[in-house]
Amino acid sequence: MIKVLIADSHPVVRLGIKKVLESSSDIEIIGDVSTTEELFESLKNVSPEVIILEMDIPEINGIAALRKLKSEFPDIKTLMFSGQSEDVYALSTIRAGAYGYLSKTADLDYIVSAVKKVSEGNMFITNELAQRLAFDEGTQKPRRFFRKLSSREVEVLKLLASGKRNKEVAEGLNLNEKTVSTYKARLMKKLNVDNLVDLLQQAKALELY
Repeated sequence: MIKVLIADSHPVVRLGIKKVLESSSDIEIIGDVSTTEELFESLKNVSPEVIILEMDIPEINGIAALRKLKSEFPDIKTLMFSGQSEDVYALSTIRAGAYGYLSKTADLDYIVSAVKKVSEGNMFITNELAQRLAFDEGTQKPRRFFRKLSSREVEVLKLLASGKRNKEVAEGLNLNEKTVSTYKARLMKKLNVDNLVDLLQQAKALELY
C-alpha cells in the first residue's frame, strides 16, 4: 500500500485528489494539509512514501519546501502539483529534488500513474512535456532559455517578477542581498538582457508572472 500525504492550499483540490487516488486499491491517503507549517507538523506523526506538494502552497514556497523535505526526510518522494507552466517549472522542481511534476490541467488519470511511478523511485513527467522537451518547437522558443537556469535562479526570477525588491527576495529565500544581486546579474546574462525591465519581460515570456 502506497501511503500518500496531500499538501495543497485549496480544499476542493485536496478533495478531488483524494477521490481520484482512493479509486486505486493500492494507495492510502494518510493525511492532507493546506500549508507548509501543517505539512512539517504532520510529518512528526505520519510517514508517507509520497507527498503531493502544491507549487504555490502558502508560507514556504514549493521549491523551498521541497529542499527542506529532501534535507529532513530524504526517503520521502515528492510529486509537485501545480497550476504554473509545466514547461518552466517541471525541470526546476526536478533539479531541486522532486521525483515528478504534474500540472493541475493534466488528465485525471495521470495522478494515479504518477503516484505509483514516483513511489517506485522513478521520475514522472507527462508524455506531452517529454515531447516538448525533446523537440524545441518554434512556439516554445522563449522557454528554451529556461533550461539554462538553476532552480534557485528560477526562484529569484519569479520573486523579482512579482515585484519584490532585492532585500525582500533575500529575506524570502534566506539569502543576503549581495547574493541576490549576483543572481540578478547571472539571470540577465543567461537571458541575454541588460536591464531589469527586459529581464521582467523575459519572466513574462516564461509565464513566471
